[in-house]
Amino acid sequence: MVAFVLIALVSAVTATALAYRASRTAVLERKQDAVRNDFKYRVEQAAADFDVPANEVSLTRFATGIADGLGGHAVVVAQYRSRTASSHASADRTRITPALREAVRTRNRMSLQRVDWHGSPYLVVGTPVTFDSAAPSGLDVFAITSLRAEREDTAGVLDAVRDGIVPVVLLATVLALLAAGTVLRPVRELGRASRRHAAGDLTSRVKVRGHDELADLARDFNKTAQALEASVAELREQDARAKRFVADVSHELRTPLTAMTMVATILDEDAETLPPDTAHAARTVSAETSRLTRLVDDLIEMSRFDSGAARLNLTATDLAEAVRATLSLRGWSDQAHCQLPDGIRELVDRRRIDVIVANLVGNALRHGAEPVTLTLAIDPAGDWVTIEVADQGPGLPPEVLAHVFDRFYKADTARTRSEGSGLGTAIALENARLHGGTIDAVNGLHGGAVFTLRLPRRPACEEEQ
Repeated sequence: MVAFVLIALVSAVTATALAYRASRTAVLERKQDAVRNDFKYRVEQAAADFDVPANEVSLTRFATGIADGLGGHAVVVAQYRSRTASSHASADRTRITPALREAVRTRNRMSLQRVDWHGSPYLVVGTPVTFDSAAPSGLDVFAITSLRAEREDTAGVLDAVRDGIVPVVLLATVLALLAAGTVLRPVRELGRASRRHAAGDLTSRVKVRGHDELADLARDFNKTAQALEASVAELREQDARAKRFVADVSHELRTPLTAMTMVATILDEDAETLPPDTAHAARTVSAETSRLTRLVDDLIEMSRFDSGAARLNLTATDLAEAVRATLSLRGWSDQAHCQLPDGIRELVDRRRIDVIVANLVGNALRHGAEPVTLTLAIDPAGDWVTIEVADQGPGLPPEVLAHVFDRFYKADTARTRSEGSGLGTAIALENARLHGGTIDAVNGLHGGAVFTLRLPRRPACEEEQ
């Protein structure tokens, strides 16, 4: 709209300047032609009765006769060699410039010049007087005519045109508003619909108006939105079916795995009494059954997160004590250096905190290098409590760091089998999110991977409140 109004304003100002210039030129040329023709005619009439050589009296009479014929406030100055006379004795002859006198004398023909004298414009016309012989007589005549009326006329034209700029700009503003509303309304609607799509509302559509390019754009947007909605709905349905399938299979495997675990445990206990090959097979079956059981347990746990069935069982817990219990239960107390200040009591789900810490420390021991350091602290602002697990290994490559919390992701793609299921870090992150926190993974400044669990403060005193 501003650009539209500026263009209109520039156009109006340009038109005003051109109109003023054209009118001023026309008025001045008309005045110059009239003065020149009248002056030439009066000079020719007066020259018929003029004799040379002339004295001052005859020059004055000659100038007065021409001035009376021109009328108005015209001043005529006659110059014959060194003598000069004018129709008005008090007239200022300095309005006749030396340049004009020189032009009349050297060119031997009529010349004119516009001068500004004491703030007023004048037209000065000069011509040499010739007689029948057409030879220069030495007599030059100059007429001085005011251009005040012409300047006032052109100034009036300028004022009239300038006063018309305001209505033109106002009209341009109104037209700009109408044009902007017509063009930008569909664009705003498209913008709002796009933002709703970005927020997840794929049912948003825009109203199609007219048959112009904006209407075509609105129709294309609606078609794209419809196709996107159908694709997302299909993907969501496929994802829901996949998650439901994993959950169903995991639950169905639980019963036979329980029986297999019991049998494998008995075989493992009696392996010493069996032949070597049979004993090795029994231990292998027991180990693989345990591994399969852990995998099924992890899948069932992930299915609870996906279905939204996971819930927190908050209890007042001393976090330092909980971390020590996790290390002691798994026999890691001697492999970890702990900085666990006592007295940090929070409302947490102790079982889920155990799962998180066990996963992070287990990964550090398996894939990093000892010593593994655990640090419990509260951030300076007092809003978060952190548990940092750092190892002294080579750290995580950048391509691994970006996917370390992905499900079933394993850093060594050549390994088809490993002790873990590839779900440990994903389960740990889901447990942290269930508490309202998160887990960050970075490489330390001096090497090694650093995993930091961040939990929002829930002091144990809130339990009573």
